[in-house]
Amino acid sequence: MKLASALRWTAWALPTALRDQVVRDPPLPHKRGVPDELFDLRLASMRRDRAFRSGPALFLYERAFDDILERLRQIRRSFHSALLVGVPDPSWPGRLTSIAEEVQPIDPGPLFARAAGARRMDVEMLDVEPASVDLCVVTGVLDATNDLPAALLRLRIALRPDSLLIGAIPGGDTLPRLRSAMRVADGILGTASPHVHPRIEAAALGQLLMSAGFGLPVVDVDRVRASYRSFSGLIRDLRAMGMTNVMAKRSRKPLTGSAVAAAEEDFLSGNIGGRTVETFEILHCAAWTPAE
Repeated sequence: MKLASALRWTAWALPTALRDQVVRDPPLPHKRGVPDELFDLRLASMRRDRAFRSGPALFLYERAFDDILERLRQIRRSFHSALLVGVPDPSWPGRLTSIAEEVQPIDPGPLFARAAGARRMDVEMLDVEPASVDLCVVTGVLDATNDLPAALLRLRIALRPDSLLIGAIPGGDTLPRLRSAMRVADGILGTASPHVHPRIEAAALGQLLMSAGFGLPVVDVDRVRASYRSFSGLIRDLRAMGMTNVMAKRSRKPLTGSAVAAAEEDFLSGNIGGRTVETFEILHCAAWTPAE
C-alpha cells in the first residue's frame, strides 16, 4: 500500500475509546423513492451467471478484495461475524475467516452464490437480521444499485454499533475509452442510448455514507490500467466480469456493423505499440457505525 494511503487508513486502527470521540450519529436520510429504475436487476443477475459459465475474469475483483484484506489486517480489533456481499470467487468466504470468526456470504448471481455456498440476494432487498454482524465487506455489486442511499442504509442496519463497513465500487473515471467509443457509435446511428453505467464520484460516496448514518468515512481511489489490442478484447473482459450494460433504458437493438467499426476505430486511436490503455477506477471506502 502506498504511504499516503497507509497514513489515511491509520485512523481505522485507533482503539475504540479514541475512535468514539470523533464518531457522530448523523440523521438518517428521508425515504427516497425511485420512480424510474436505472438498472435491470434481473438482467444483472443473469449477466453474473453468464460470467460464471464462461469463466469469470477476476483480476479487478481480486485486486479489490486483496486490498480490503490488507486494510482489515491493519485494524487493531477482532471481528466476530461478517457479511460478505459479492462472491465472484468461491474462495473469498474462506479467506475472510482469517479476519472474522463467522462469514455470511451473499451474491446477486445464483451461480456465483451456489459455488460459494452463499445465499442468492440483491443488496437492494437485503434480508439480514438487524444488528447481527460487526463487519460488512461489499465488492462489485453496489455500482448497479437503483437506490444506493437505501442500500447503504440497509447495510448500516445489519451492522451492530461500533462496526465496520468496508468495500469497493467502480468510480466515475471508469472506462473513459469505452465511453468515447460508444459516443462515436451513437453518432453513426444518429441516436443516443445509455451504454455505460453512471458512476459515483469519491466525494459523493463519502457524503452518502454519512447520510446513511455512518461515521468517519474514508474513500481512496485506485486506478487500474489494462491494455487491449482490440475493442472486442475489452468487451470480452467486461462480459467475463458481469459488467456489461444492464441499464433499464438501454437500446435493445444491436449496433450496426458501421457503428461497431466506428467504435473500434475510436477505441484504437492514439494507441501505443498496437495496444489501447483503458482505465478502471476503484473507489475503496470504509466507515463505522456509531458506538452506543
